[in-house]
Amino acid sequence: MSGSRIVVDGYGLKLEDVREVARRGAEVSVSQEAIDRVAHYRAVVDAAVAAGSVIYGLTTGLGRLCDVVVPAADARDLQRNLILSHSTGVGEPLTPEEVRATLLLRVNALAQGHSGVRPVVIETLLGMLNRRVIPVIPRQGSVGASGDLAPLAHLTLVAIGEGQAWAPDQPPGSPPLPGAEAMRRAGIEPLTLEAKEGLAMTNGTQVLTATLCLALLDALLLLEAATIAASLSLEALRGVPSAFDERVAAVRRHPGQLLVAAKVRELTAGSRYLTRPGELRVQDAYSLRCVPQVHGAVSDVLSWVSGVVEREMNSTTDNPLVFLGADGHSPAGDGGEVLSGGNFHGEPMAFAADFAGIAAAELASMSERRTARLLDPASSAGLPAFLTSRGGLNSGLMLVQYTAAALVSENKLLASPASVDSIPTSAGQEDHVSMGSIAARKARDIVANAARVIAVELLAACQAIDLRGGLEGVAEPGGNPQALAEPLGQGTRRHYLTVRRLVPCVVEDRVLSGDVEKLAAALLRGDFRWT
Repeated sequence: MSGSRIVVDGYGLKLEDVREVARRGAEVSVSQEAIDRVAHYRAVVDAAVAAGSVIYGLTTGLGRLCDVVVPAADARDLQRNLILSHSTGVGEPLTPEEVRATLLLRVNALAQGHSGVRPVVIETLLGMLNRRVIPVIPRQGSVGASGDLAPLAHLTLVAIGEGQAWAPDQPPGSPPLPGAEAMRRAGIEPLTLEAKEGLAMTNGTQVLTATLCLALLDALLLLEAATIAASLSLEALRGVPSAFDERVAAVRRHPGQLLVAAKVRELTAGSRYLTRPGELRVQDAYSLRCVPQVHGAVSDVLSWVSGVVEREMNSTTDNPLVFLGADGHSPAGDGGEVLSGGNFHGEPMAFAADFAGIAAAELASMSERRTARLLDPASSAGLPAFLTSRGGLNSGLMLVQYTAAALVSENKLLASPASVDSIPTSAGQEDHVSMGSIAARKARDIVANAARVIAVELLAACQAIDLRGGLEGVAEPGGNPQALAEPLGQGTRRHYLTVRRLVPCVVEDRVLSGDVEKLAAALLRGDFRWT
């Protein structure tokens, strides 16, 4: 568990902060300035309720029932009923890291003040986050319209002492406890929701944004690992390096292409496995030659998605929104307002999630093609079929390419965009929805599949290098190994050794699924980085 602490102010959260909190257990606090701001905004809500104003979700019903006025005396019941009635999620629960990321994003959004909650709401969520209370949040049931209504309602259930959650003192694998018991064990007093607070807790895009954020962090690691795998395959296949010349990338001007070409040059610098144009072939197949163009395009996509995600992480996405008076302080008599809008609509994130999933799917698709070339003697520049020296008796790596092909095919189906679909809800009041939570979940699944596909390529590329002589020399087609000093590139040598520390060379047939999973886990752990 990390010893770091993230201070939230509503505006400065970064992708790296989500990783530190969700995956490394960093504790979170909220700046005093943000707490003071939240209290000022809350005063606008209190003044509106006291004045008997008709405001959506404060003194009216919800969705299609927005024209039904609810008496102020029933404000608490309205907010509680909202949470109970909206807790309709189904399916497997979010992972603990997804829940922690969601709690962090929810705290950060509330800290801006525009949601109009009391500071105690933020303090309760902080307590759950820092004391390791993990609500059971089913991952299916959100259409990404008013944000993540059902999943956020399940989170809020535990905050009010309902629902189910895992407590901090439970051993791994234990069944969840009633929410009230989990909160009691953590020493947290459940909330009693006041006007606006149930609505503020359930309107928003924090679940789909948290899911996409974690998938994005993994996809950024995939980009680096896939480029390392491609560089090892380039050497194993005795590739031609001219395609990575800086001048080639410079005349197309895409920043990702320039970056990836430079990284391949750095990784393979000094390699004696690479060949000059015409020595074995004039130019390589696209899966090698076009790595800068394809991986570079992925880099550009992920850079754009990162910007979208960070903006959303630091946005207020519920409805209605609270604004202070003209002096920025006085809640009443000076223009403080509660305005209805549509910031909860998940379309920006749905587009980003779909695009991220497509990009990760392409990394895997190209990786599988390089693996296939390594295993096929017709395209591997003299390597034995399926990278085994005793073919027939041994099948070598034949079947890992089947696994990669299956995962790539699955990714092609998952990459079909969710954001183009819409099914109206709430009797037509919510007549266009984003399906953003589905897009984010698909992106997460695509990234997990792609990690395994790239792991297969790492396994195959290092096996091929071993058959060429490994760190000792290069076996020319039809010839004997030629002794060379440090034949691998300066960067690829380090990553080859990382693979070999994790999995040994395949000399005789063995079960390989564990090797693939081990390499995929190492990839997502960050063991294969450019620097």
